Amino acid sequence: MERISIEERDDWRSQAEEVGFDFHTFDGEPYWDETACYRFSLAQIENDIEDPSADIENLCFEVVERAINDSEVMARLAIPETFWDYIRNSWLNREKNLYGRLDFSYDGKGPAKLLEYNADTPTALYESAVFQWLWLEQAMEREIIPAGCDQFNSLHEALVEAFKTADIEGPFHLASCQGSPEDEGTVRYLEECARQAGLNTKFLYIEDIGIDPDGHFTDLDDMGIATLFKLYPWEWIMNDEFGKSVPNSGLRFIEPGWKAILSNKGLMPLLWEMFEGHPNLLPSFFEDDPRISQLGDLSMVPGLTSGYVRKPLFSREGSNVQIIRPGQRPISVEGPYGSEGAIIQALHPLPVFEGNHTVIGSWLVASKPCGIGIREDDSPITKDSSRFLPHVIY
Repeated sequence: MERISIEERDDWRSQAEEVGFDFHTFDGEPYWDETACYRFSLAQIENDIEDPSADIENLCFEVVERAINDSEVMARLAIPETFWDYIRNSWLNREKNLYGRLDFSYDGKGPAKLLEYNADTPTALYESAVFQWLWLEQAMEREIIPAGCDQFNSLHEALVEAFKTADIEGPFHLASCQGSPEDEGTVRYLEECARQAGLNTKFLYIEDIGIDPDGHFTDLDDMGIATLFKLYPWEWIMNDEFGKSVPNSGLRFIEPGWKAILSNKGLMPLLWEMFEGHPNLLPSFFEDDPRISQLGDLSMVPGLTSGYVRKPLFSREGSNVQIIRPGQRPISVEGPYGSEGAIIQALHPLPVFEGNHTVIGSWLVASKPCGIGIREDDSPITKDSSRFLPHVIY
């Protein structure tokens, strides 16, 4: 695994804007960055990222099986009791999931270590699926990278196929929040995938969804919503006023309710408790667990330090995450999370390439690994402003 400085395409900005990728720059700073790319061997992709991703997904299913039958676990995850039966039934009814992203710390040498699972509302999808593939083709044509390069990326084809087999009848509604170009861009891309799969789609904003007198959700035309893809976290829904109508609404959600278990940072201590010592997992505990003292004995474990990371159960984009190292000032990002509880995870620092802290997002569609996206930041905590860089295999 190498970080290679390369020449950027002189017209990539205009190309991005032509295809609707208009969030390529944040506050004047690049979000999409093709002044460098990451190079992998095929063995690194297949053995160290793809295979572990599939394995971890299956372990996560075992966590769901446990959680839906254990009220103590559901309470530890800060899931409101009014949703326990709803989430349980969504799993027992085998409601289909669409996609998710496992975030790994990986330097190309040791086992990739799972940091968290963005199982409900992951973004960086369009740039992973489409724009970095376009970059790959053009970079080879323009001799920026060698001919014959490849990329771990069948995301687009997998998404279209997933929609074809999703058993969606009638208009398929897709929604994001107003005022977020990245979220809307992600949902608009998924809408295009659904259309390519032959579905009749209808985009709307979360804020425009209504509820009729019978408790059914409706769009701006007062049309009933039967199936809804929402880029809106389950924990927000469960605490919103209109969320009270969800369990009895008859509405099918993508992602389904059981994904609320996997998108919760509490997944990490549950995985460690059930599969302690797994090579791709980090020691993790709920904040009030006395076993946290074990983290003080990890300084001799390869890749780990005596520090730890505190993560709120519902944190997103690095908000309220704290990195604690003995004798050093804590590193943290401000945000609105934390009152719901937190986990403590052994510190496995992100690899640093030329001053850039790098995280690998491994994408799954219909629970099958099918691509990666790479983010890097000047700081050890990945945030919404962290840069996205393309990758190659050769």
